[in-house]
Amino acid sequence: MIEIKSFEFNDFHENTYVVWDETLQCMIVDPGCYTEKEKNELKNFILGKQLTPVLLVNTHCHIDHILGNNFVSEQWNLALHLHKDELKTYEETGRWADFFGIVTKEMPKELVFIDDTQKLNFGNSSFDILFTPGHSIASLSFYNPNQNFILAGDVLFSRSIGRTDLPSGNHQLLLDIISTKLFTLPDDCIVYSGHGPATNIGDEKKFNPFLN
Repeated sequence: MIEIKSFEFNDFHENTYVVWDETLQCMIVDPGCYTEKEKNELKNFILGKQLTPVLLVNTHCHIDHILGNNFVSEQWNLALHLHKDELKTYEETGRWADFFGIVTKEMPKELVFIDDTQKLNFGNSSFDILFTPGHSIASLSFYNPNQNFILAGDVLFSRSIGRTDLPSGNHQLLLDIISTKLFTLPDDCIVYSGHGPATNIGDEKKFNPFLN
């Protein structure tokens, strides 16, 4: 049985997810922890639950989703899993950090490139990888069919969609990806987004103003 804990981190109110199962192995998705308080909150939760982090994963590499990558990588000796084309997004981090007055660290030294021909596995759990660009050049989403939920990054939000005015954003592509990749999932599929509350596919089909 998979359990999920979300944290709202940094000034962009980004959702970081810790996902674990009965083995107590876990993956950390989009660690946005920036301040020492936020880093300690994440660390203390994992220690308190006696979890063993085995995967560090980015849905995409906009600055708000990668601020804690280095901390998590060093704390638990983890490689960073991401799509190889998101390295282009990572290269923009310095420019955005200067713009917002944020101090960033280099990306983790050990990288593992993943794509939609593979699966993410930890403990007794497995996730399908969906290629979902549009908000970012090579954003990925992670779907667990057994419990019917998806970690969608900034592709789809409750009553909204990811912005497409950043470098490599493509509005029509994002709409097409949502329609062909996410909206083919069951209506009761829970969507855990990169910002804001969880939603479900059925509600977004009916009520999302960007998709109706």
